[in-house]
Amino acid sequence: MTVRSPAPGGLELVRALVNTLDVDTGADCLDTPENRARFGLAEDDALPAARELRESLRVTLLAHAGHPPHRAVTPLGELLRSAPLVVTVDDADGSAALAPAREGVLTARIAAAIAEALVAGTWSRLKACEAADCLWAYYDRSPAGRGRWCSMQVCGARAKMRRYRAKEA
Repeated sequence: MTVRSPAPGGLELVRALVNTLDVDTGADCLDTPENRARFGLAEDDALPAARELRESLRVTLLAHAGHPPHRAVTPLGELLRSAPLVVTVDDADGSAALAPAREGVLTARIAAAIAEALVAGTWSRLKACEAADCLWAYYDRSPAGRGRWCSMQVCGARAKMRRYRAKEA
């Protein structure tokens, strides 16, 4: 919907995946081979699972913002439960991280990104816009962490105008 700065670290992968669907028009970027390649989705049979993961992520991001689910989905925890992850340890500095056990497995990459964000304290700041015709994922950079819309200039302004007009009526 709008151009925003990227989310920090691995959360950008999550934000980018959720934003592959324009819920207002139904346009799905995963319909093109180029966009599927961005997420390592070379095989068409991986597409239904990627779409299911995307919508489960969206529901979780709506919950981060205090909003109800936009539809029934498989819980994100169930989808990530089987993600093949390993603990890696850097020989030089001893730092540890979760990483996908196999390259290219989208669920594992998402699970590793969420784990990284949990440690960094940024996971709950990734949210979905409350506008029902938007639901775009964004990283909430507001000082109090109470952002509601992907863009105050677009979705926020529309919501405030609707509220204002409802008072006049």
